[in-house]
Amino acid sequence: MRRALAACAAFILAAGAADARTWRIDPGPNAQAELQQALIEARPGDTVRLDDGRYALTAGLSLDVDRITIRGAGHDRTILDFSGQMQGAEGLLVTSDRVTLRDFAVENAKGDAIKAQGCDQISLIRIRAEWTGGPNPENGAYGLYPVNCTNVLIDESVARGASDAGIYVGQSSNIIVRDSMAELNVAGIEIENSFNADVYGNTATRNTGGILVFDLPGLPQVGGHSVRVYENRIVDNNTPNFAPEGNIVAGVPSGTGVLIMANRNVHIFENEIGDNGTVNVMLVAYRGEIPDARYNPLPRDIVIRDNQFGRVGFAPDGDLAALAQAGVALPDVLWDGAETYSAGGAPMNEPVRITMQSNEAPGRFPTFISLGVPVAGAALTEAQPDPRMPPAAATEEPRRVRLPQD
Repeated sequence: MRRALAACAAFILAAGAADARTWRIDPGPNAQAELQQALIEARPGDTVRLDDGRYALTAGLSLDVDRITIRGAGHDRTILDFSGQMQGAEGLLVTSDRVTLRDFAVENAKGDAIKAQGCDQISLIRIRAEWTGGPNPENGAYGLYPVNCTNVLIDESVARGASDAGIYVGQSSNIIVRDSMAELNVAGIEIENSFNADVYGNTATRNTGGILVFDLPGLPQVGGHSVRVYENRIVDNNTPNFAPEGNIVAGVPSGTGVLIMANRNVHIFENEIGDNGTVNVMLVAYRGEIPDARYNPLPRDIVIRDNQFGRVGFAPDGDLAALAQAGVALPDVLWDGAETYSAGGAPMNEPVRITMQSNEAPGRFPTFISLGVPVAGAALTEAQPDPRMPPAAATEEPRRVRLPQD
């Protein structure tokens, strides 16, 4: 009986594969209608194939069918061009499961380039999201933008010109961002309010901030934790901040390599981090009001090990510029020092465990400063800088992220 059931299941799967259709869409005056029609009428298992060339699109595209692949001929050869977009909040919106996007580009979307919302097993492979005019506050906020997703893979992709984050994964779990390039964005790569992320093999350069790991209050999912940032090049992130006023990343100082805020169990190791004009690694508490009693604004259980630090502090920006002018040499690793905060009106205190070990800096020792700010959100005028290294703490490294589609 078991053999009969197994044979039946195999037959059904084989029949489904045989019935799968490839929709071939060519560039041209009918591409908008034909492409959206294919995304609506496709059935699970189908592939939408895009040819070489530039697809001039005037409205956003959407996909809500499971198990679809959209495949181009390469992110420098197949280009979805939204320069003339008049409708839609993003270039491509995906709201279905087990979707693979690969080998094409989205340029000059009116809003976000590619947004995946509420998806399981979303893969973006060799995708490019770019605003070709360079840094501009009028550019869309996000390049590659999975949110509220599980099992996220971003691989060998490129993001340029986003006015918030080039590669952003928010309120998600089980995430891999690898072997990708983020440049000329405000935030190169950002992991926000998410659980279990591996960020490795990437290059983050010429952004305002290279790699950010954030947690913000007031969202359905808070308490970001278990993030590994390793084997990345995080260099020369000195682009002036061009985020629209009021955006949370508008406060990121130009010249920031890595910024960790309000996350737990973040391990930063075996990276090259240098030529960042303000600081190579910054650990800070969230500075705004905290009406949400679930929210902890402190970075805690942070491990920074085996990194190669380069030049730092040569062009400080923002509030830290005033400290530099007062004679404080900005270090490789800066912590604001806060261990007390108020959440939901109740005072809270928690030790912030930071471990620094086996880091190197050519021709010098790696440097650390605690600003000694007494309470999260306190003004830096209350800072009492202390250059002593924090005592090492035993912090278990998060497990390697494994994805069913990888």
